[in-house]
Amino acid sequence: MALYLSGEIGKLGPFELLTEGRDIPVFAFKLKEATHYTVFDLSERLRDRGWILPAYTFPQNLQDLAVLRVVVKDGFSHEMAKMLLDDMRRHVRFFASQPGYTPTRTAGGDSHGISYT
Repeated sequence: MALYLSGEIGKLGPFELLTEGRDIPVFAFKLKEATHYTVFDLSERLRDRGWILPAYTFPQNLQDLAVLRVVVKDGFSHEMAKMLLDDMRRHVRFFASQPGYTPTRTAGGDSHGISYT
C-alpha cells in the first residue's frame, strides 16, 4: 500500500518523493518548488479529518529541506488511501485558490504540523 500511496502522491503535481516506501512502509515527500504554503501548512490542514502526516525539517546542513512523512500501518486499506489522496487534493485546491495565503511556518524546527502563529 505504501508504494501505491507514494506513487499517487508523486502524481499530484506540487510534490516530489524523497523515498517511496519500497523496503519499509514509510516514505517522505516535499514541495517541488517554493510556493505560498509549506508542508507545515498542509500537515496542519490534513488534521481536519484526522490525518497525521508529520512535517519537519532536517538537521544541520539540510535545515532548508522540509518534508512530510507517511507511515503506512497494517490495516491501512486501499479505500483509506483514496480518502487521504482526496483530502490532499482538496487542500492543494484550497491553497491554489488562496494566492495571498501566508505560511504559518517555513522551516527551522521539528513542528510535526503544529502551527506557530
